[in-house]
Amino acid sequence: MEPSGSTTSNHTLNSTGGGCPWEVSDKARLCRFLCYGSEGDVYTAREEGRVSMENVGALLSMLQEGRGAEVVEDIRRFSQDGRAVRPGPCFFALALCSQHSELKTRQAALKALKEVCRDPTHLFSFIQYKKELKDGMKCGIWGRALRKAVSDWYNEQDAMSLAAAVTKCKQREGWSHQDLLRLSHTKPAKDAIALISKYITKGWKEVQVAYADKENSDEVVKVLSYLEVVEKVKHSCDETEVISLIEEHKLEREQLLTDHLKSKQVWRALLKEMPLHSVLKILGKMTSNKVLEPGSSETQLVCERIQSETVLKKAKLHPFSILLASEHYKRGQGYQGKPKWEPDGSILKAMDSAFYKSFMNVEPVGKRFVVAVDVSTSLSSVVPGTSISTAVAAAAITMIFARTEADTHVLAYSEGAVVPCSVSADMTLAEATVELVKIPSGSTDCSLPITWATESGKSVDVFIVLTNNPLWTFTASPLESLKKHRQASGANSKLVMCGLTSIGHAIADTEDRGLLSVCGFDLGALSVIRNLAQDLI
Repeated sequence: MEPSGSTTSNHTLNSTGGGCPWEVSDKARLCRFLCYGSEGDVYTAREEGRVSMENVGALLSMLQEGRGAEVVEDIRRFSQDGRAVRPGPCFFALALCSQHSELKTRQAALKALKEVCRDPTHLFSFIQYKKELKDGMKCGIWGRALRKAVSDWYNEQDAMSLAAAVTKCKQREGWSHQDLLRLSHTKPAKDAIALISKYITKGWKEVQVAYADKENSDEVVKVLSYLEVVEKVKHSCDETEVISLIEEHKLEREQLLTDHLKSKQVWRALLKEMPLHSVLKILGKMTSNKVLEPGSSETQLVCERIQSETVLKKAKLHPFSILLASEHYKRGQGYQGKPKWEPDGSILKAMDSAFYKSFMNVEPVGKRFVVAVDVSTSLSSVVPGTSISTAVAAAAITMIFARTEADTHVLAYSEGAVVPCSVSADMTLAEATVELVKIPSGSTDCSLPITWATESGKSVDVFIVLTNNPLWTFTASPLESLKKHRQASGANSKLVMCGLTSIGHAIADTEDRGLLSVCGFDLGALSVIRNLAQDLI
C-alpha cells in the first residue's frame, strides 16, 4: 500500500507547536514494541514473529540513559492492563532488563516477574528469553537473584491455583517445572507448596508414601485430593468415570489423555465448563465429530452459554472476536480444508445474538472518531487469515465505533467525494454492510475524510480509514492534510490507515507519532487503535 502521490519530508511532519508533540520518542517506540513487537508505525495482523535484539533499539537506549525503572514500569503496565496485543515482547523486554548492568534495573525487573508472568507458559517464555540473551556469554542465567525470583513465583501462588496450573501446563519452550524448581533451589514457604513441589520433582507415588500417615492441614488435604483426582483420570480407561471426574472437579482437556479425547461423551462433559473463547475455537471440530448434533441437549446448552450475557461478560469477549469465530464456523471447513462440517442453524443464531450482546464488553475511549470506508474498489475480498469479507469487516468496525463511542462519524468515500453514511447504533451487521456497499466505486483518495472534517469545521481526534485498495492516490498528502486539520481544529489528530487486504506495507516513511498503518485486520488491530487514541503508543 505505498501511496502513488507526492510525500513530504519526514522532518516537516511533526506539526503543531514546533513538532515536539509528534516526535516519535524512545518512550513511544518502547511502548509500540511492548504493544505489538515492533518499534515501527506498522502493525501487521496475525504476525507472530519471535522478537529479537533487532527490535529493541529504543529500549536499549533508555536503559543506557539510566531509565531502567521507567522501562520496567511500562512493561508491567502493558502486561497487566491488557494493552499488549502480543505477550512475547513484554517477556523479552523483562528478560533483557533482568540482566542489565545496573543493579536497580535488574532488581525492578525480577520484582515485577510475578505481575508480568502470571502463568507457567509466561514464566517458561521469560526463562527461555533469558537463556537466549545469555547464549554466547560465559556466565549462566541462574544467579542468586533469579533463583530467588523464581522461588518467590512458586511460593507466592495460591496453592490450589498452582496445583491446577502445573497439571495443565507441565512444560513449554524446552523448560519444565521440574527444571525450574531444581535450578532455583526452591525451598517451599508452606506445606501445600511443599506438597506440589514434591509432586513435580518426585512424582505421585512418593507423595502418597510421604503424606499417607501425616496429620495434614486442611489446605494440604484439599491439594492432595485434587492431585489424586488428576492422577486417577490419567490412569482411567473407564469413560463413565472420566466423565464423572471432569464434571465433579471441573477438569480441563489439558489434564486428560489423548485417548480420552476420542470420546464424544468426554468432549460433551468438557464443553459444559470450558472457557467460552475455547468453545468458539472448536465449534467446527465439535460439529464435524458429531459431538454437537442438531437439536441435541448439548447443542442447546452450548447455544445458551454462547449468548448468555453473564457468560459473555465474564469471558470479556469482544464483538469482533465473536464475528471472526462466527464467519469461520459459517464457512464449514478448516483453513487447510479439514475438517468439514455442516453449520448448525441454532449455533449460528446464538453467535449472531452474542455478537450484539458483546458490545457491552467494549469500554469507550471517549475520543472523537471518523471512520471512513474506501468503496473505490469492490469490498468482496477476504481479510487475509480469516473467513470474513472486507465488506463485513468494514461494517463491523464501523458498528463497533458507532455503538460504543458517542462522537463518531461514519463516512464512505470514492470518486473524489465523501458520503456520510447512515450506519447507526441500532443497525444490524447486515444492514450496515448493505449501507456501505451500495455506494458507487471510483478512484481512491485517502486524504478525503480529513479534508471533509477540516472543511466541515469538525474536530477529530482519530481518523480511521479502511480500504482494500493496494495502491493509494491522493490530491494532497494525507500527512499534510492531517497537519492542516490539527492546525485548524486545535485537536491532537491521529490517522490510522487500515489496509484490510494488505500483507505488510505502510502509508509512508514518517516520523510523525500520530500516524499508524494496519496491514490486514484482527482483534489486535482494535487494541492498537485504542492504544494510539489514548496516547499510549
